[in-house]
Amino acid sequence: MPIPGTPSRAELLEHLVATRIAGDVATPRENNLSHYRRLANGDRHYWLGLELGDRWTDEQDVLAVMAERVGVNDDPEYRYGQDTIDAELTVSGLERMAGRLRKAAEGRQRVLFATGHPGGLLDVHRATAAALRAAGCEIVVIPDGLTTDEGYVMQFADVAVLEHGATLWHTHSGEPMKAVLGALERGGRPLPDLVVADHGWAGAAGQYGVDSVGYADCNDPALFLAESEGTVQVTVPLDDHVTSPRHYDPMTAFLLAEAGIG
Repeated sequence: MPIPGTPSRAELLEHLVATRIAGDVATPRENNLSHYRRLANGDRHYWLGLELGDRWTDEQDVLAVMAERVGVNDDPEYRYGQDTIDAELTVSGLERMAGRLRKAAEGRQRVLFATGHPGGLLDVHRATAAALRAAGCEIVVIPDGLTTDEGYVMQFADVAVLEHGATLWHTHSGEPMKAVLGALERGGRPLPDLVVADHGWAGAAGQYGVDSVGYADCNDPALFLAESEGTVQVTVPLDDHVTSPRHYDPMTAFLLAEAGIG
């Protein structure tokens, strides 16, 4: 059952574990390690719009960062079975993100929202955008007519998404964000002061030099590596597609309250 109102920190921790947003998550260990290996081997699909160069070519280095920042099992010999996200790290990430949202609200900054995971996180971003607009921020409207090889770049409920075949599309690509930022510059419009996103949308924004905060699952290591290097300001670890999007509502309420905009 959803938590009514805004949860306390302790209530949120319990809720995250109960809904498997954190704790024993659905993503299996073998999937995590496969993604860490592919990133280390230079597969750009797993770089999420970032340019990692040759800095993360050792799978064990990637695992060490993920153990520290996400809470996955740090034993390289643990190859199969259940893996974890530390709920304390999730809440800590939300608190850091709230600090950046508070700064945006106080400065009435221009903020762009985007998601590559509309099935899970669209309403988290929509609610955050609504709260920042109410606080006086400008929510960036993206230019019309943008496309990538995967589909159309559009905005739905204040959140930039990829649309393909009349469906909101799950994407890891950074190309949609590059298309948006490039079009803003070509049109003589200012870049956002802040991007709130996930997947390649968040990675590409950080790589572009825009302040970027976002969410990432335990099988998407690139944003956590970027946070460790300072390219992305905050990455919140969570399962980004649990059984019901409503499970994220208490987390969103907590985030907005911590930012002073809830």
